[in-house]
Amino acid sequence: MFLQVFNAKTAKVISHHQVEITQSFPKEGWVEEDPKEIMQSVYECIERTCEKLCQLNIDISNIKALGVTNQRETTLVWDKETGEPLYNAIVWLDLRTQSTVERLINKVRDDGQNMSFSQQWTYGGQTGLPISTYFSAVKLRWLLDNVDEVQQAVLSKRAMFGTVDSWIIWCLTGGRNNGVHCTDVSNASRTMLFNIHTMDWDPEICRYFDVPMEILPKVRSSSEIYGWMKSGSLAGIPISGCLGDQSAALVGQMCFTEGQAKNTYGTGCFLLRNTGTKPVMSDHGLLTTVAYRLGKDEPACYALEGSVAIAGAVVQWLKDNMGIVQSASEIEKLAAAAGTSYGCYFVPAFSGLYAPYWEPSARGIICGLTQFTNRSHLAFAALEAVCFQTREILDAMNQDSGVPLMKLQVDGGMTANRLLMQLQADILCIPVVCPTMSETTALGAAMAAGAAKGVDVWCLSPGNLPLVTSEKYEPQINPEESEFRFARWKKAVQKAMNWEMTEPYCISNGMRCFASSWSLVMGE
Repeated sequence: MFLQVFNAKTAKVISHHQVEITQSFPKEGWVEEDPKEIMQSVYECIERTCEKLCQLNIDISNIKALGVTNQRETTLVWDKETGEPLYNAIVWLDLRTQSTVERLINKVRDDGQNMSFSQQWTYGGQTGLPISTYFSAVKLRWLLDNVDEVQQAVLSKRAMFGTVDSWIIWCLTGGRNNGVHCTDVSNASRTMLFNIHTMDWDPEICRYFDVPMEILPKVRSSSEIYGWMKSGSLAGIPISGCLGDQSAALVGQMCFTEGQAKNTYGTGCFLLRNTGTKPVMSDHGLLTTVAYRLGKDEPACYALEGSVAIAGAVVQWLKDNMGIVQSASEIEKLAAAAGTSYGCYFVPAFSGLYAPYWEPSARGIICGLTQFTNRSHLAFAALEAVCFQTREILDAMNQDSGVPLMKLQVDGGMTANRLLMQLQADILCIPVVCPTMSETTALGAAMAAGAAKGVDVWCLSPGNLPLVTSEKYEPQINPEESEFRFARWKKAVQKAMNWEMTEPYCISNGMRCFASSWSLVMGE
């Protein structure tokens, strides 16, 4: 959990606080978080940040609004009468629904071998999503089928479903005492239950998954007042911004023009390209998603998205599972010591492969090992793997759009690794532009909150957007070398395919993550 306070005029960070949320791994491939711990971390971040503001002699009454951004697909169900979660939050990386997904995929393959990617299941055109363990609908279906408490709550009309944003907003606006049960369009579009054309829950899809629509949150825009804080140091402050984490980063990078794109390097890696007010369906393995809707009277904007499951998580794996580094920050120095992978290629398909393959049977492999290979080469290969995966989804995006990107805007924690950013420019053969403030996700949530009608402290018109300084990384190798290395990577990817056909996924059991991020907006 990460909270930042921004000045609405300058977009500068005034204060922040961070609390790590532990993930649990009860079985192979299962990834969960404790909903109560999530809320404890929210309350702690708010109170500690307010204390820091007081120490800076800043009056917290200047805080005008709160915004939330979160992992989009992580799934929760709770009891609206008791306020108690009925099961742990099932995290987006969780793979327990793989057998269900495989049955659906096999049925699709039997029914239509030549269907385009965007139509590879009955409702792909409505949702913009392929069949995958990634999205919320199959996680919710598992809860409805396997957790007695959820089944009973649904029967007695006490169950509420939501992603992390819904849970947090409901709790902070009163919980069982008239808390607001809502989500925004960017989060709803990742459930596989939302029609991205009608901008509402799709009754036919809900029947397909046998999900009762009364448990779903109300879908709102990304920038409006949802409710007010009911307790704590910020009681009475409106909660007025809500965006899924990758949409928030797109807003924070100020990619408001059709064709602009950003890539976020976190646990996974997510490349989004603004496609304007019309959804573009992919023929090359990308997702069509709702980017944002900045006001209930504003049109929705869409994006093409390339999703990579394992990016920063590969560094965490090297640290926690292999002991190659003692901290994530060490990997840059270790990789730089080698300066090359010496022919070693790492495909971190711990959770199968997401875009552009959507291949659940893939598994992680390391190719090209010799007696000369050491931990520095492995560290370099791990960083290269992040860059190669980005190259794959960027190539797919260029094919879908027909207009190649001339530069890549980046953000996220991994952008602090200067070697990684230079490798990325080299492998893409285009400049990589990194803002000096890498956590643009929180900034995007703050912008949405501050721009909401009734708050009106942040203007999102082009002439009023704040200047954000950045650093540019230019390619330093020739395109031929880049293409050679990328071709070797693609060869390694093919060797990772079809490794496991029916067994559950394996996943690092040392990973930790942040379930959501909060932003506070300060007036003058």
